[in-house]
Parts: sequence; structure tokens; C-alpha cells
Amino acid sequence: MAMTRRDFIRNGVGAFTVGLAAPAFLSDLARAQSASSRALVVLYLGGGNDALSMLIPYADPFYYSRRPTIAVPAGDVLQIGTDSSRVQLGLHTKMAGFRSIFDQGRLGIIQRAGYENSSRSHFLSQDIWGSANPANPQTLGWLGRYLDTLPAPVNPLVAWDALREIPRALFSDRVPVPAISAASAYVFASPNTGTEAALERTYAQRIASHVPIDRPHLAFVNGNIDSAMNTLDKVALVTKYQPSLTYPTTGTGQTLQTVAGALAKGVGTRIFWVQLGGFDTHASQVGTNGTYPRLMTELNDAVFAFYNDLRSQGLLDQVLLVSFSEFGRRAYENGSVGCDHGAAGLMFTLGGQVKGGLYGTAASLNPDPRNPTLENSGGDVHYETDFRSVYARIIDGWLGGNSLTLLGGDFRKNGLSFV
Repeated sequence: MAMTRRDFIRNGVGAFTVGLAAPAFLSDLARAQSASSRALVVLYLGGGNDALSMLIPYADPFYYSRRPTIAVPAGDVLQIGTDSSRVQLGLHTKMAGFRSIFDQGRLGIIQRAGYENSSRSHFLSQDIWGSANPANPQTLGWLGRYLDTLPAPVNPLVAWDALREIPRALFSDRVPVPAISAASAYVFASPNTGTEAALERTYAQRIASHVPIDRPHLAFVNGNIDSAMNTLDKVALVTKYQPSLTYPTTGTGQTLQTVAGALAKGVGTRIFWVQLGGFDTHASQVGTNGTYPRLMTELNDAVFAFYNDLRSQGLLDQVLLVSFSEFGRRAYENGSVGCDHGAAGLMFTLGGQVKGGLYGTAASLNPDPRNPTLENSGGDVHYETDFRSVYARIIDGWLGGNSLTLLGGDFRKNGLSFV
């Protein structure tokens, strides 16, 4: 049954909550600001990315003896040079776009990133990386704490989470973040159309703009609804974006096209969270229908399109993309043509102001228990760079924050100068 204006007004906020079909996490909408033109795009690889299949030590004989089935053949590796320890390295076969960005000096690869006593639990490790606090991972997120430092007034779209849930990294004390998984679905939905629907939206916005100081719970709800209403037109602008090239039709490709649209339309978003899942490759990692080649294809094609689109639009210098996973995978393969949960992994950054290259050193895969680059009886890669050192560089060198305060310690690392 259609909702009339009289019914809407009579039922007030109750009718409003039925009539508004913006994202479900309405009370998580943000009040943050975009004082800077710089944006950070976090591309999270969910499930535990096999770093040794992404960045391959193709001249290490132990790579092939310990991974006789899943190793990438040396002849297929996209060679990118040697690191400071003289280890020859190359990218996965499906990452030609990444190698092009690397050759342009705009891709920084941080090897053996992690933390002491790495958790093998997806959920706990995600919280550790999200909170940047291995000792107390149930705290606010590292990016959420940054958002809380932004002065009012804030832009409701200062951060944009492209998932349906808010990740730990974006948990904040006073700046909630909107979960907008699809810009085209972020609309004021009404059973009516035309003038009636427009009037419903107008009255809904008027109701939400009332923030009674004597009723804090209602004030909180109304305030967040008001923020939601104020984002509708901005998000609608993003859906009108015409990229300079055709993006892949994959989920990652379409999400990064939305990010590019938000940047091009100037909606004021400073932090984007994007996720590509499926990296828990315990089985069938390679082969005709192998999981890992498919993931690398989706990742490469989406990121390369995003990179070239931003460059064509003159936006590349305004963007820093950082990518990581909750842990790496074991140094040896299992019996299911896959690889189990490991320890240290890989981080990479790219953008117009990134100082590209290989940061840190590769692990030797020699299973000798005395090998200092491995742990757990030679089964896992031992971390060399604390992941919080990468965060610190991003906070200090890109976001303009204070990493000592936000991370609760000094994790700055000399030589980690990708921005």
C-alpha cells in the first residue's frame, strides 16, 4: 500500500525508518571532514594471502623443493630485480599490470611484514592488524583513531567502507563510518514515486534535523539519520562518473571504479576501505581452475585499471593505495595442493607520489632450524618489518597525523620511505 504524506507525518520517525532504505548500518554514518585533497585507499586481501606466490624468490632452490606442486615456474615469473640482500624476485604470472606500475617507479613492495608471535586465527589477526595493537586487539581501529582527531565540522563521507560491515580498522569513538557497498543502492527508497516521494524525503530530513538535547538517544539516532540524508546527493553524483577506460566487471573492478568516481566528483572522502576475499587457499591453489591465478587476475586487472584511470584524470598524485592481508602462508605446501596459515606476509603501496621499489629482504626458504628468516621449525616466514611501521609512515607522511600518538609508540623505521 502506498504511503501518503499525511501517514508519513503522523507516524513521524517510525514511518521514516520504514521509508528510508539507505544502507542498513544507518547509525554508523560518519561526521568527519575532508580538509586535505589526499586520499588513502586500503585494499584488504581477506583470508591470508600467500606472499610467496605473489612475490617469488625464483632463484631459491628451496622454493621449488618445498613447493613442488604450487610453486610458480621460474620461466613464468615476471622478474622485477633483486632486493638489498641480493635475492632475485619476480611477480606472479598474472600480475603484468603490477610489473608495469613497478617499472614506472610507483609500486612499493614491503617484504616480511607482520608482528611477533603471529596469530593463525583469521578473526584475531584481523583485529590485530585493524587495531594495530597485538596486546589489546579489541580496541578502536588505527584509522578510526585518526578520524577522531579531525576537527569539526566533519564531512559525513570522510570515510567510505565498501563492505556491508565496518572493519575493526575503522572503529572510532566519535566518527562512525558509512557502509556503502554499492553506490547505486544508496538511495532514499519509498513505496511512492514522483512528488510524493520527494515530499517524504523532505519531511524525513526535517524530522532528523531535530536533535533534542534532553533526549540523548533520540539525538544520536536523529543525528546519524541526518548525516545519512546529507550523503545521498553526494553518492548519487558518484554513480554518474564516466571513467576514462573500461573497468573489469569483477567485484573489485566495479568497487575501484566507484572509488575513482568519488575522487573525481570531489565528495570529500579521505579514506576508502575495499576488500577482495578468497585468499584462504588451503586447497586447489593452482591448476586449471586454481584459486590463486584467478585471484591474481582479478586483483591485477582491477588495480591496473584504477591506476590508469586516475592517471588519465589527473588524480594519481592525490591517492595512496595500500594493501595487506591478515597473515602470510606456510613456506611449504600441504597435501591438498594448497598452503596453510603462516606468519609474515606482504604489503604493497602504489600511487603517483609513491617511491617504488623493494623494501626489506626476502626470507631464505632453507628449512634449517637455525635459519633466522624463518620461524616455527622453519615452517613459516619470520617478520622483519613490523606492520605498524608501514602504518606510521602512512599516518605521518600521507595523512598528516601523529603516529606516535595514534599507534601508542614509536614504530617509525628508517629507510621505509615509500611516501
